[in-house]
Amino acid sequence: MNLGMATHVVTPGALRSWPLPNPEGDKDAAGRVLIVGGNERMPGAVLLAAEAAMRAGAGKLQIATVSAVTAALGVAIPEGYVIGLPSDEDGDISLDAAGQIIEAAAECDAVLLGPGMMNPEAASRLLNVVVPELTTTVALDALGMAFLTGNLSGVRHLAGQCVLSPNITELFLTLGHDAVPEGAADDLGMLQDSVLRLAGETGAVVLSGAGTSFVAAPDGQLWRDETGGQGLAISGSGDVKAGVIAGLLARGASPEQAAVWAEYVHGRCGERLSSEFGPRGFMARDLLPRIPQVIAELDY
Repeated sequence: MNLGMATHVVTPGALRSWPLPNPEGDKDAAGRVLIVGGNERMPGAVLLAAEAAMRAGAGKLQIATVSAVTAALGVAIPEGYVIGLPSDEDGDISLDAAGQIIEAAAECDAVLLGPGMMNPEAASRLLNVVVPELTTTVALDALGMAFLTGNLSGVRHLAGQCVLSPNITELFLTLGHDAVPEGAADDLGMLQDSVLRLAGETGAVVLSGAGTSFVAAPDGQLWRDETGGQGLAISGSGDVKAGVIAGLLARGASPEQAAVWAEYVHGRCGERLSSEFGPRGFMARDLLPRIPQVIAELDY
């Protein structure tokens, strides 16, 4: 798909002209995804991301999270292989788990780091050890972004095989702001420029926004998406979107394609739920069964 350097509005027609990889064969052909995150008090984020990755078409699922919650996760998502990791005194993944994560990631086609991590310092310490050793395609979300604050070159070794999906607060913190600049959430020019800047400085594809979202590639390509709605501003919604990104990466989508498709699919699922339930009141988990339906409408 030749998109040039202009800003491209994401539409169903544009996505149909940019079809997702549709690997044939067994579950190995569809790709193996690893979801890394969670805390003893918040295992649900990993569950949402993991199911979203499978709903987006990944063939095999691994989850690496703190040992205290692995039994519950194994029952909640029986399709996944769950790896128990040591935890620190706050219930986050311990630095001692770095070797296990690196070993598991080496066998996977895509790795998502960050959902459900609760301590920015602990997340940064862990990923400072893990990320430099990764050679597969990587997505960073939520507190996975803490690793890049003050270290914007931290994913350069991945040679563009990386997607960052910060929310607006995480976007500006990663860029060195102490807080979100006043009016930034409503200033689309500022948001667009910030997404482009983070993509250029990290060498990764960046997806961020709210009512309007932008996807920027390191070479300056930019996509704009208007799908969604206020009902998506809920706990767990970002974890679902990050899981879709990871699932699409695992099945062979490029970082740009995975981010653009995931943004649209997530937003379109939200619109469907708004028509069913009203603009507010649905749950992030309600998005999950709609993911393959929306993809199928565009991709088959």
